[in-house]
Amino acid sequence: MRVSLVVIGRPRDAGLAEAIREYEVRAARYWPLEVIEVKEESGRGLTPALVRAREAERLTDRIAPDALLVACDPGGVAMDSSQFASWLQDQREQARSVAFVIGGAHGLGEPVLGRSARRLSLAPWTLPHEVARLVLSEQLYRAGTIMRGEPYHK
Repeated sequence: MRVSLVVIGRPRDAGLAEAIREYEVRAARYWPLEVIEVKEESGRGLTPALVRAREAERLTDRIAPDALLVACDPGGVAMDSSQFASWLQDQREQARSVAFVIGGAHGLGEPVLGRSARRLSLAPWTLPHEVARLVLSEQLYRAGTIMRGEPYHK
């Protein structure tokens, strides 16, 4: 099983970037983790729909064809940490690779949403994509600690 984070752009804020890196490193202790950052569309003079479409093309090009695609979307299924850990462990037991996809400022385009096997809500509200990446990487780390019965280290 491989876990991929396929995301739009790089974190711009240095503090946020460091927190993201910290949790991605921690999560990689539990799950083979690959982070794929794709170019963010500038959006100048473009409609949000066109930005989503262009970014969706870049994202789908980078997702392994055999991976279970999970779109991080505010309208998706919400899970608590234990449920998420259990679901992720089920994917591991089925030897399924999972690609979590986080869109840009305008969200995910229909090609990504249409291909997704699951939509996952990271919060009941819309998060900036950098914050969504931090939340997801922290939950991947937390899921690993839950599955191994380890205490959660802050």
